[in-house]
Amino acid sequence: MADTLSQSEIDSLLKQLSSGELDVEEYAEDNAVKVKEYDFARPAKFSKEHLRTLEIIFEHFNRLMSTNMPAYLRKSIQLDVMNSEAVTYMEFANALSNPVLLGIVNFAPLKGTIIIELSTSIGFAMIDRMLGGFGEPLEKMRDFSEIELSILERIYNIIVSQMIEPWANVIEIAPRLERIETNSQFAQIISPSEMIAIITINVKMGDVEGLMNICLPYITLEDVMDKLNTKYWYSTMQRDDGDYTDLIEAAIAKAPIPMRAELGTSTISVIDFINMQIGDIIKLNTRMDEALDVYVGNIIKFKARPGALTENYAVKVTEVIRGEE
Repeated sequence: MADTLSQSEIDSLLKQLSSGELDVEEYAEDNAVKVKEYDFARPAKFSKEHLRTLEIIFEHFNRLMSTNMPAYLRKSIQLDVMNSEAVTYMEFANALSNPVLLGIVNFAPLKGTIIIELSTSIGFAMIDRMLGGFGEPLEKMRDFSEIELSILERIYNIIVSQMIEPWANVIEIAPRLERIETNSQFAQIISPSEMIAIITINVKMGDVEGLMNICLPYITLEDVMDKLNTKYWYSTMQRDDGDYTDLIEAAIAKAPIPMRAELGTSTISVIDFINMQIGDIIKLNTRMDEALDVYVGNIIKFKARPGALTENYAVKVTEVIRGEE
């Protein structure tokens, strides 16, 4: 609320007005309230910060896809986030063609579903690759057969599974593919006027290139909108890094590694090897009192003395070697 003027301040203002020192119109313009137009048909539910955080999440998703998908397709695949924008669902649906590939994904525990639209050219190329081809698209587009949709369902399940880790810093999700639609009219998951965020990803597989659009309705993300900011995302990611490091260290600690002690080496001719009999003696390049080389993998890490422990041969470590030799 504005401060109340004293009588002396009022008298001073009146004096300035009468003398012409104060211009009423100029004063009104300087202190006018700036009004910003609001489009009720396109409410601004997604800020630039929200969209930027979604881009970061799906950049992580792209890295996982580029690493894991080649194992199924037996061909390198490259994904890059191209754009992110907030539009109405009607605008998204009107831009779809027929046939189209739409994966309807339950985004539990968040309410509602999301849509993963995959370019038909990329879809046919993946089918061709899964069936033993070179991964080439069709020259002329057509509808997908039941067998092709079954193959695409496997691919979509792989795509959906790769979303769990990137979203872990925001919320633990358990996404599940509900169905694949090839007609946009049967994919009306929300009201046409509802706002959605669209993340556009460029997918390149060999010489074939196409787009993947991730449609994220506001009503689905509403419960986690306060977490969709880079400050929260990075702080959570840093906390998780420590736990992840501990898991890696624990897994490595249990990994078995080969270890061997080498008594020595020798060189003999082929004829001596062929004529070798039980009781023959092979002269090594080491002396009895000399320490043995102990290998971890293919690297010498210790020096040791040979001996026995109960009924087993053994070595006693006498020196630890730092670095490779």
